[in-house]
Amino acid sequence: MNMTRRQFPVVLSALAVIVTACTSANPGTFTGGAPQTAGNGSIAIGVGVAQTSNVALLGQEQVAGAKIAEKYFNDKGGINGTPIRLVLQDTAGDEQGAINAFQSLINQGKVAGIVGPTLSQQAFSADPIADRAKVPVIGPSNTAKGIPQIGEFVSRVSAPVTVVAPNSVKAALKLNPNIKKVAVFYAQNDAFSKSETEVFQQTVKDQNLELVTVQKFQTTDTDFQTQATSALNLKPDLVIISGLAADGGNLVRQLRELGYQGLIIGGNGLNTSNIFPVCKSLCDGVLIAQAYSPETANDINKAFRDAYVAQYKKDPPQFSAQAFTGIQVFVDALKELDKTAKVTQKPLPDLRVALNQQLLKGKYTTPLGEISFTPEGEIVQKDFYVAQIKMDPDGNNGKFTFLK
Repeated sequence: MNMTRRQFPVVLSALAVIVTACTSANPGTFTGGAPQTAGNGSIAIGVGVAQTSNVALLGQEQVAGAKIAEKYFNDKGGINGTPIRLVLQDTAGDEQGAINAFQSLINQGKVAGIVGPTLSQQAFSADPIADRAKVPVIGPSNTAKGIPQIGEFVSRVSAPVTVVAPNSVKAALKLNPNIKKVAVFYAQNDAFSKSETEVFQQTVKDQNLELVTVQKFQTTDTDFQTQATSALNLKPDLVIISGLAADGGNLVRQLRELGYQGLIIGGNGLNTSNIFPVCKSLCDGVLIAQAYSPETANDINKAFRDAYVAQYKKDPPQFSAQAFTGIQVFVDALKELDKTAKVTQKPLPDLRVALNQQLLKGKYTTPLGEISFTPEGEIVQKDFYVAQIKMDPDGNNGKFTFLK
């Protein structure tokens, strides 16, 4: 029988009664006894992101956004009077860490859904586990090609790299119309960086620019002298980096120390103020495309921004906004379900299936602006931006200045 991935509600409802939130190592396997209900005074939402490892610079921002969402929505009454409760698990920076975190959230955490993981590389390994267990996953920062296609229960609030990345190249050409030669660097051990660099390289060709070199590195590298020197010998007018915050920040620093004075574009993995301590004053001028602006003009973004600034004394970054949005989508969808039948009374497997179906139907006013989903789970988002890093004179602090 040929069915598309969004044509399974009847089959899923029939199967859901045999799927329990068990403590088995095999997610979704029935081990006897009554089905676990969704409510024990609160609704658990899992957050599986990188709190440690070289990816923690991104994951910690996601935890901050999720915690602000937890307080914000509970202060507004939660799920029509029922509070939400975050269950956090550290995925660290590799695939096995994400797998372990998802298994724990599904089996021990008894979560209704999961926001995570941080990296696309991790999503390709961990999301299938949630999909087999029929637990909805919302990717907060998984922008590589193919994420929503992982399975029926996988969606994302992070716009795909094919939509976001080209904007920064166009912005660079606006700042310097004389750009002709481009050098590209990317982390070859990271699925997102490999996906992103393909988009950057195609955009370079589409703009009739000369791609003079493609240099590879590892996200764990700290010394980029060989790759940087090889690239700079070719006298590029623009450098594009796809990596993560620690490695990307070090690469920016070393390019500047070797004398490169042209424009630098950072990919989404560098989209965090946590790179400021890495490259300090040499971060100045880096361009990064954005799927979020603190200036987004709606009430929920104002509340989110005010809460973030009050706690962290700076504007919220994209990774925090996307994590907040992931929690919001679950909350808004749960509210809709609760109007017809109390979600706390539903067997957990049934709630997970119903939640996945409901979240795909909704339209949401979020810190990212107005969003919705395709039937396949891809985000539909209208507004995108490009920011340029402006460092303070002391080189210790800076901010993302949004270009017009």
